[in-house]
Amino acid sequence: MRFAGQVFKSGKYWAIEVPILSVVTQGRTKREAFEMIADAIETLVNKPGFKVQVFPGKGEYFEVGASDEAALTAFLLRRARIKSGLTLAEVARRLGSTSLNTYARYEQGRSVPTVPKLSELLCALESTKDWLFRRMADHNVIASCLILR
Repeated sequence: MRFAGQVFKSGKYWAIEVPILSVVTQGRTKREAFEMIADAIETLVNKPGFKVQVFPGKGEYFEVGASDEAALTAFLLRRARIKSGLTLAEVARRLGSTSLNTYARYEQGRSVPTVPKLSELLCALESTKDWLFRRMADHNVIASCLILR
């Protein structure tokens, strides 16, 4: 799974972000910005051997993927839950489960959700937002974008 990002010139620096992960940084060159976003995500995930790969696109568009899809998805879910101010128990309740483990296994990277399940999890975490997932024809991967209601 890959997540969409945007890189653009801002003054004398290149600003770069992956909105769905809420990760933003910058570099002196576009290439350095790509290196910085990969480093930022790797540092935040903080898992030995975890590597992020940047896939430059056309114009301002790019994608990030990882050597460990479970760890990247776990980071996304954990970050979204913390940003929403929810506990594991509150998320489990929103999902209609009495067991914390049902949701926690995704956030711990022990399980990788399917696209429909990821959509359900994200909606439980941030119910004021809609999530759009689309298959990229040229890469045959799934990219995701966050759309405010």
